[in-house]
Amino acid sequence: MGSVAICPGSFDPVTNGHLDIIKRGAKIFDTLYITVLNNSSKNPLFSVEERIALLQEVTKDMPNITIEASQGLLMEYAKKKNANCILRGLRAVSDFEYEMQITSVNRVLDESIETFFMMTNNQYSFLSSSIVKEVAKYGGNVSELVPPAVSEALIQKFHT
Repeated sequence: MGSVAICPGSFDPVTNGHLDIIKRGAKIFDTLYITVLNNSSKNPLFSVEERIALLQEVTKDMPNITIEASQGLLMEYAKKKNANCILRGLRAVSDFEYEMQITSVNRVLDESIETFFMMTNNQYSFLSSSIVKEVAKYGGNVSELVPPAVSEALIQKFHT
């Protein structure tokens, strides 16, 4: 069995920071599942189906990536996919405390699945989907923050 990793997130929308982690993860793991989580505590701009379509568009040249939606516990999803790793991106120290809590709970649920943290490229350390949505909402240019397909989708959402 090769290495199978899960890269979970809400991806609302996918940013260049996310894409940086995805591309680098695809080079390391034999199979990488990008798992779109439907976080009930957030009010998403894009539907799960729209987020999956955008992720499929921006990763179409990466053959070892599969994009799916998931609800429920991440560790249950990981078991179904025979994953041995969870891949998480870190932007700054502020992400670490939250990620440490999640990882600790995940280890209680299944200690056989390891979590790998990957530092994002410095040029994306400030970047979040929330910031991108705020800039796009007020007509700002987000073309350096997100892939072209996402920039277009944001324009469609906010300015049509």
